[in-house]
Amino acid sequence: MTASRRWAAYTAVLTALTTLLAGCASGTHEGESAGGDRKAAPDTHEGGQNAEQQPRLIGDGSTSVTGAQPHQPTPRKLKPGEKPPQFVVFSWDGAGEDGNALFSRFRKVAKENDASMTYFLSGIYLLPEKERERYEAPGRGPGASDIGYLRDENIKATLQQLRGAWLEGSEIGTHFNGHFCGPEGVDSWSTEDWKSEISQAKWFVKNWKTTTGWKTSAALPFDYEKELIGGRTPCLEGRKNLLPAAKEMGFRYDSSGNGTQVWPGKEEGMWDLPLQQVPMPGRAFETLAMDYNFLVNQSQTVNGPPAMHDTYEEQMYDGLMQGFERAYDGNRAPMIIGNHFEQWNDGIYMDAIEDVVEDVCGKKDVRCVSFRQLVDWLDVQDPKTLAKLRTLPVGAEPEDGWRSFLTTKAKSSGSAAQPGA
Repeated sequence: MTASRRWAAYTAVLTALTTLLAGCASGTHEGESAGGDRKAAPDTHEGGQNAEQQPRLIGDGSTSVTGAQPHQPTPRKLKPGEKPPQFVVFSWDGAGEDGNALFSRFRKVAKENDASMTYFLSGIYLLPEKERERYEAPGRGPGASDIGYLRDENIKATLQQLRGAWLEGSEIGTHFNGHFCGPEGVDSWSTEDWKSEISQAKWFVKNWKTTTGWKTSAALPFDYEKELIGGRTPCLEGRKNLLPAAKEMGFRYDSSGNGTQVWPGKEEGMWDLPLQQVPMPGRAFETLAMDYNFLVNQSQTVNGPPAMHDTYEEQMYDGLMQGFERAYDGNRAPMIIGNHFEQWNDGIYMDAIEDVVEDVCGKKDVRCVSFRQLVDWLDVQDPKTLAKLRTLPVGAEPEDGWRSFLTTKAKSSGSAAQPGA
């Protein structure tokens, strides 16, 4: 396909996606190991707090402090010569709950498979449409957005899912707000523009009681100023000017890049955790590990031919599994997978993802984690160990085995050096 045809296909799908997401307003939206010990959680409930601890409300009472997040593993350093665990991150762009109930569906999938996930919330999904003028996107008029605002019942459902997800150990990140793509979208924003966008995304989460008027509703069980440590930009655009803004505003990672299955490093002082190229079965190229990218290379529309749905589903499942297996049997690079809560092509991508979760998260040495849990683990490793891991190409296991590869000799005494930070 020529570059112009690819762009035309991309634009057509994006237009369909925007139309679909705009339907939000009508309810039709978008044991010990190297990985760490999973802590026992205090007794919790979905009301938004630890059952034995009353929350300390913040601001207008939209958020609160309820103690340490439940179900968090304790990261530890790799021992000399120890093979790394296989981390897998399942992440979700937009993260709102509508009539399709996909947020709640994948919370259940995560819980059944001992997995944590990262939910990138679009901030305006907590802003009622009648209050839309509170959002001022850089370069646009008040209330402008390329995705729809949720109905009140969907905002309430989204709040319920956010509470439950956090209490179950998952992470609430950000997909920012208005989802502006293309030449005049987020790719044109300055660093100051991004600071404004991040500040507004935080404000909508921290002040939903003010904007909705639901003063007696239960608070979210976390302080979003501390919870928000990373995000993914719309259409993976605008990253260059985002990074300095994100770093200044407390982010620890970014997942807006386009990468391959190798061990991550840092950029602008934050972990660079991009979406990754994985095989496109039956085709002579690879594509990003995301439902949207498979769709673009298959039907190029959200309503492709029903006769091809089974083929498309199998192709995505096989592509993700091939990517997983070459990491698991090779360099053990963390695998990053992104998705949307959408029923594109009759929900086949959701079914494929559920099958992948079920088939990988129970394997030996596999840790299905949130981005927060991954960076917590990366932060306790010896930088020299991580630098060595980054020398391994996609799918490549150390030639002399892991024990030799990750055991170094101290020059002074010849004894094995501890790979620790």
